[in-house]
Amino acid sequence: MDYIASAKRVIELEAEAVAGLTSVLNGSFQRAVELILGVKGRVVVTGMGKAGHVARKVAATFASTGTPALFMHPAEGIHGDLGMMTADDVALAFSHKGQTEEVLRIIPYLKHVGVPLIAVTSNPDSELARHAEVTLALAIRREACPLGLAPTASTTAMLALGDTLAMVLLEARGFKAEEFAMYHPGGSLGRRLLTKVGDLMHTGDENPVVRLDAPLREAVLVMTRT
Repeated sequence: MDYIASAKRVIELEAEAVAGLTSVLNGSFQRAVELILGVKGRVVVTGMGKAGHVARKVAATFASTGTPALFMHPAEGIHGDLGMMTADDVALAFSHKGQTEEVLRIIPYLKHVGVPLIAVTSNPDSELARHAEVTLALAIRREACPLGLAPTASTTAMLALGDTLAMVLLEARGFKAEEFAMYHPGGSLGRRLLTKVGDLMHTGDENPVVRLDAPLREAVLVMTRT
């Protein structure tokens, strides 16, 4: 078996799926961005299975780049977590075929509360798309999986679209590196931008000070106890 040829085929199919996202960059994308910018609350991102893993990452990217967001597992949603959402929020749902039962079951609550829905799906005629205020339709010719079963090209496209939304929103909000650092105090960027000289510098009695004529033994003792 030619493993390199198989690997190249996978990369080519996934790259094709990402390149196909240019077809999504239309009036629907514009409306999705405006809808997210217009809400007072958060973007509640949801999805099931592999699409759910993508949704969780998209929510994390939103939250760390200036767009308040959280991930809600749809199965947990219909068992109480729907209470996370209010009329001030917007829902962003990922589903390749747009027929995921767990995702569809949260729609009545969205309508009851008045939460607008943005759907990301490869099937613009799906039930999910029919109930959405905005549908971002993915152009997925086929999955990279040789069996045509495992979500691969579709989830790669979903992830790239989520990143695209996040970066457009970041730019629209005028989000700055200093704000990014505030959300990432544990990372190298946060330390570089937030750490001041005064945070590290010792002053007063914290400094190991001895007389000029102090013996070395005394200096060592002072340094080790300070």
